[in-house]
Amino acid sequence: MKPPSSAPPTAPNLLPSRLICYDKAMKQQLELAIAAIITELYDVDSTVELTRTEPKFGDYATNVALQLTKQIGKPPREIASELRAKLAVEQADTLAEVQIAGPGFINLTLTDAALLSSVITACPQINANQKVLLEYSCPNAFKELHTGHLYQTVVGDAIGRLLTASGAEVYRANFGGDVGLHVAKCLYAIQKQIADDTQVLTTVPEAERPRWISAAYVAGASAFETDEAAKAEITAINAQIYEFHANDDHDSPLAQIYWQCRGWSYDYFKTFYESVDVSPFDKYYPESGTSERGLAVVKANLDTVFTNSDGAVVYKGEEAGLHTRVFITSKGLPTYETKDLGVIYNEVDDFKYDRRIIMTGNDQLQYMQVVFAALNAIDPDLAAKQNHLTNGTIRFGSGLKMSSRLGNVTRAADVLKAVGQAATAGDEITKRLVTLGAIKYSFLKHRLGSDIAFDVNESVSLEGNSGPYLQYALARAASILVKAGYSPEQVDAVLAANVSDVTILDSPLEPGERLLIRKLSEYQEVIYKSIIELLPHQICNYLYELAQEFNRFYEQNRVIGNDRQALRLQLLESYAQTLYQGLTLLGIPTPQKM
Repeated sequence: MKPPSSAPPTAPNLLPSRLICYDKAMKQQLELAIAAIITELYDVDSTVELTRTEPKFGDYATNVALQLTKQIGKPPREIASELRAKLAVEQADTLAEVQIAGPGFINLTLTDAALLSSVITACPQINANQKVLLEYSCPNAFKELHTGHLYQTVVGDAIGRLLTASGAEVYRANFGGDVGLHVAKCLYAIQKQIADDTQVLTTVPEAERPRWISAAYVAGASAFETDEAAKAEITAINAQIYEFHANDDHDSPLAQIYWQCRGWSYDYFKTFYESVDVSPFDKYYPESGTSERGLAVVKANLDTVFTNSDGAVVYKGEEAGLHTRVFITSKGLPTYETKDLGVIYNEVDDFKYDRRIIMTGNDQLQYMQVVFAALNAIDPDLAAKQNHLTNGTIRFGSGLKMSSRLGNVTRAADVLKAVGQAATAGDEITKRLVTLGAIKYSFLKHRLGSDIAFDVNESVSLEGNSGPYLQYALARAASILVKAGYSPEQVDAVLAANVSDVTILDSPLEPGERLLIRKLSEYQEVIYKSIIELLPHQICNYLYELAQEFNRFYEQNRVIGNDRQALRLQLLESYAQTLYQGLTLLGIPTPQKM
């Protein structure tokens, strides 16, 4: 916040941002202080946890007195009273009031100065010096990107931003199938359609290439399931595709089709990621580039970790409480499991990560458990670095789960188009930003792992829990600053800064001011919890509650022209900064006019 002034500023008075480690924030200071008092009074070690309480009860509460009663042998209210007496003396500058409630709960109310000093937006550096490999999105070549890819791209990008902001060096990886049956099915249909005349491929317009390839995949998948001759031919093509890589074949007729269409897929992926404004990936790992490494790992551990079974190589997961899965087929081809082992080793070679986080759908949970169990039997240290996040299913009006195999998949492009048509904000640039804000927030506000019922109209609403609502809240705050005399450049500078040192007025905070500051002071606690748990939805919930709290404040407390204008402009700055920082952490655009 800025020092108070009786007149609108001519330039934003921005103090240097403080890089605050979370263990020095107000909540942690008090927890450590109470633990120290407990050690002093009773000679016992304890872990004190403060929780947010209803404003009428104070700012924080703890039940530590109840937890200690058996260990110390005193009634909890007596313990609470002794703690209260010490806190009142030792934390007099921080605590305005210490109350005992019920059987021995301790309620703490911060002084105005302490409350204001706890309004911090600097991200806690809890992942400093850590290298994190984050693998998500993972589209397959020869298929279109569907809504699941859009969801993972948005959520994965947000998690990557959280990790980066908390000090980690984040490497973003993408792993997708460019070999396998799905490719063979697609090539089978393309080959039939163009009759080996690869010149036909030159007539497909660039914008239509993803849909053209997807249609071929659907046709090939149908033939595989209904026509035995086609199934045999597709099976042969599948083996042939691996030979394209083994022999570096770019010249045979089918190989030419394969490499050209694979290139189309990669161009399509790049264009898509740019269109949704996400951080670029550091590396895309095609399955063809992981097969050899995976096969080498499996073969090197044959008869110790893996077992021959009817000509195939399997991992018997029952011994680990899981199930058996095939890693090499009877035809000697690697399965997805082996390719997943290959990418794990390739990624750690390339990026030397301390921690790897992979995101898949919920339906891949047991599959990945087997892969990680096999890895643990091979290399426990590498297995310990693996982390698996899963996401639910996105459902639309019919409630049906989509299938690319059946051709009824909801494309990512369709979602972008539908939401864009429903968005009504401003010019085309603003409309695009609002569209992205609507989609990203609609995905991010749900807890990772839960299914999502996506409603287009709800996603663009300016009146509910939506991205555009928060974007508008920020734009409104910026417009109030402009009315107070800030130039657009000054507003930009305010938003980009972290909340720093605070100057308070001589008079006590008024109730509305205190409620808003109290909500602002929760920001760093929410960020910390979201980073630890890798759950961005908690930030969404907080920002929505913050915007509602500010609306209540603004309706009842005049800012411009009030004798408390200086302080309230500080509050407005902190509110705008917190909204901006939170939305930016989520990867949600922040237009200043709507």
